[in-house]
Amino acid sequence: MGMEVEMEVGGGGSSESDSKIWEQIERSESYLVCSMFEEAASLASSILKQLCNDRQAIAIRDDIQFYDMLESTGMVLVQALNELGRVSEILSELKQSFSSVAAIPLQVLLTGACFQISQSPSGVRKFLEEFLSKWRLVDERYVLAGAEAGVDYVEGCGGHFCLGVDKYLDVVEVYVMKLLGASLNDIDFAISWVEKADLPEDRRQELLRRLQSLHSVKATTLSQGSAALLADNKKAHFSYLKQQSTFEGSPKVLDDNCPLNEGKTGKQAVLKLSKRVTPCLWWFRTINLKLGNAQVAISNGKIALGCLILLIYWIFRRRQATLKGIVQRQALNIKKAMVDLWQLAFSYQVNPLAAVQSSPVPLRGGQR
Repeated sequence: MGMEVEMEVGGGGSSESDSKIWEQIERSESYLVCSMFEEAASLASSILKQLCNDRQAIAIRDDIQFYDMLESTGMVLVQALNELGRVSEILSELKQSFSSVAAIPLQVLLTGACFQISQSPSGVRKFLEEFLSKWRLVDERYVLAGAEAGVDYVEGCGGHFCLGVDKYLDVVEVYVMKLLGASLNDIDFAISWVEKADLPEDRRQELLRRLQSLHSVKATTLSQGSAALLADNKKAHFSYLKQQSTFEGSPKVLDDNCPLNEGKTGKQAVLKLSKRVTPCLWWFRTINLKLGNAQVAISNGKIALGCLILLIYWIFRRRQATLKGIVQRQALNIKKAMVDLWQLAFSYQVNPLAAVQSSPVPLRGGQR
């Protein structure tokens, strides 16, 4: 990557050097925000190489601040490579930028591994195994083993190269559950690794329970898939036999084209099909009656219609008296209603002279 970082050494002291480094980091972050991914990746890679190779010359006294610089720059590099579609190069770029796998900030390592798992799980497996093998559990924290104590940063712990249990187990979670269990489907190896790894016992048992549960789920899914595939094959086989029996017709053809057991199955299919079709064709069958030299053909439909007419006639004769009484009562009620209406209409008498007859004049008080 061609973009280099200019850093002043000595003279202005560590604070001036720190400010110049942070300016370069902020510039790389600005490139990333502005979608200038190539420039962001190039600048971030240059900053990391300068930080890891010239730490003593840069004269940074605050190890926590140095760790923050590494983490911020590493995150810019990982995200820029991911946006450029160079996911398979993320872990190799991190290994080139840092002097050791154990020196890579944990958040940068986890982000890069998760990005690359989908494309190159085998490369991620070797990378994480190398990282996990460099730590030993001592006094409820993980400490770098042997010669790896000479890496380029310190994450607190009173000057010791150490890692918290929860942070270490975050890497174990990605390695065991996401990589081995989900991506590579190597659950047996994952269980074996957890049993042998230097882990707190309660966390070990928790991981083993989760792996056993994942193994059971995958085994159940696999068995269900096999049973479904077998059922589909049987269904397709019987469907083929049914088509053969339907379109090719006679059992003889089935015997010529299929083995003995398949022929029997085809005959059974034909018999079942004929049983299903027979009730549908019953209505259209005819009965032939021969009277001397004459022959009469009567269909089942006409016979059923005649029986229905006889049934209606029989019901009508059986209920004739009842029906006659109902009709008579209804007729009497109608007749009575008409008579009452007629009488009501003509029973009111009107005096035709009432309109022209004058009203009587009252007598005055003076007349006698």
